[in-house]
Amino acid sequence: MTTVITGASRGIGAATARRLVRDGHRVVIGYHRDEAAARALHEELGVPFVQVDTRSESDVERLFDTAGEVTGVVNNAGITSPMGPLAEISPDDIRRVIDVNVVGALLVARHAARVMTSGSIVNVSSGAATTGSPNEYVHYAASKAAVDTLTIGLAKELAPRGIRVNCVAPGLTRTDIHIASGMPDRADRAASRVPMGRAGEPEEIAAAIAWLLSPDASYTTGAILRVGGGL
Repeated sequence: MTTVITGASRGIGAATARRLVRDGHRVVIGYHRDEAAARALHEELGVPFVQVDTRSESDVERLFDTAGEVTGVVNNAGITSPMGPLAEISPDDIRRVIDVNVVGALLVARHAARVMTSGSIVNVSSGAATTGSPNEYVHYAASKAAVDTLTIGLAKELAPRGIRVNCVAPGLTRTDIHIASGMPDRADRAASRVPMGRAGEPEEIAAAIAWLLSPDASYTTGAILRVGGGL
């Protein structure tokens, strides 16, 4: 089993790499900016790492070429931006989020559809796609809703070829994406809104991704698995 993971140098992506290696996958990690983190993961797990901007078709092709015959894809690369009401978000931040979270996810899924002959694609969305995240990041929520729709449509398109396409939608999760949004303590402050009373850990999201990639999920496609502590 060879599985490609985008956005794999940190957070959910890195936790997924560790989980899949433990489960017996041959993993190839894609990263964008944090080479030091990617190299550290390479040294820890012994997995190849490739710099890839998922908005670039040639970068995506290079990632898959490095991996060879791919049976699994974790379409995880994504970004957020400073938080606030939509009226206060800059057009540049909106375009950047849409380019990475929507265009990038589509290009990775497109290339997977072109080269895979069987296997499983797992897209990573967000609980924000359902809640809309008013006054926080409506534009980010909209980008992740697009990932949900991509999952449903592509699952139907690829099912006759024996390729399953599913999505994990994490809720509030303890990753450094909150630092990027300008609110590093958000996971702790917002935990009271979660019925289970805490933020999730990246390893818990990775477990859901691993299940969707596994033979145990052989009759599951087009699903959006919400892993958010009941939020």
